[in-house]
Amino acid sequence: MTAHLTRRWDGLMAVLRGASTFVLAFMMITICYDAIMRYAFSAPTHWSLEINSFLLVYLAVMSAAEAQRRDAHIRIDYFKAKLPPRGQAVTGILTSLLGVAFCTIMAWRGGIMMLQAFEYNERVSSSLGTPIGIPYAMLPIGFGLLGLQFALDVWRESLRLMYPEDSDDNRETSSHG
Repeated sequence: MTAHLTRRWDGLMAVLRGASTFVLAFMMITICYDAIMRYAFSAPTHWSLEINSFLLVYLAVMSAAEAQRRDAHIRIDYFKAKLPPRGQAVTGILTSLLGVAFCTIMAWRGGIMMLQAFEYNERVSSSLGTPIGIPYAMLPIGFGLLGLQFALDVWRESLRLMYPEDSDDNRETSSHG
């Protein structure tokens, strides 16, 4: 069952990674288009800034879980690297639990913001008039996914703490040694 859930989670992360790639390419094209229209033809678009601002939020929030899954966030691990494997696992558990707590608060508050924006029909004051609840929806979804990834990290680090001989680090050294 665990392997099945892991495959599903990896599949979801692959979809988000593909969507993020598409969003980044779309942003590049539309920003270049807007720059050309603005400076070459003195006819800037009225939608590019608004849409690309929302897409930038999408990239930051919706791809955070994938970055955490791949261990790609920027961090300073000088002191953690000096700890023994069990100390590293405990540190990983504690930081991941803090991540779960932070993401829970962000998803909860983001959900409240989203629901209120839809309830009061709040819109961006622009020519598009985008309902602000749409970009706000990225907060509970993105932080919810990131919180789930942190919870998976707690589980993984707990296994590493309980069974240090089965950790990936030990398997790599034994297979190369």
